[in-house]
Amino acid sequence: MRLLLVEDDLAQVAALLPALKAAGFAVDHAADGIGGEQLGDTEPYDVVVLDLGLPRRPGLEVLRHWRAQGRDLPVLVLTARDAWHERVDGLKAGADDYLGKPFHVEELLARLNALTRRAAPAAGRTLAVDGLSLDEDGQQVVLEDGRAHPLTGTEFRLLRYLLRNPERILSKTQLMEHVYDLDAEPSSNLIEVYIRRLREKIGRDRIETLRGQGYRLKRR
Repeated sequence: MRLLLVEDDLAQVAALLPALKAAGFAVDHAADGIGGEQLGDTEPYDVVVLDLGLPRRPGLEVLRHWRAQGRDLPVLVLTARDAWHERVDGLKAGADDYLGKPFHVEELLARLNALTRRAAPAAGRTLAVDGLSLDEDGQQVVLEDGRAHPLTGTEFRLLRYLLRNPERILSKTQLMEHVYDLDAEPSSNLIEVYIRRLREKIGRDRIETLRGQGYRLKRR
């Protein structure tokens, strides 16, 4: 899934990026409030990590702007450890969760996974559709007969998005927006390659091609 990280502490960003990408997120980064606000306005993110102490525009103003525009994307705000008033202000402004600095990356990932599960209630706590289960910790797909197949980072993000949208027709553009970050330069042919790889692992009949429209994960 696509994640927007709005954080001006570049050392913090350098520490978080590898862990976020390893966990299956396609990450875009903004180092100030104005850049983060613009990205949140224009790109289809699945979740946002927003620092409140940003240059150029405070994180609270960014969050209030998104909510005023009807942007209901899940937002986790980062606050100073002892700044309880920041946590209260963030929640009042529309934050879905908060985390005080310093924090362990494992807790951040757990909170992000909880947020994205709540944002897709149909998927429930276990991301599974008719015999297909996604093991997010092991980054693998488990079939109905118990066989498990490891997934690359791109395969994992692609299958996770398909599983969150069963029976929904997803265009190549939609898939690329949710699988790749802004720095990548994917082509629609790459989506075809990864769809073929997923079919080899989960069965050719599970992902349907609709000519001129896109792809659909089929239920049994």
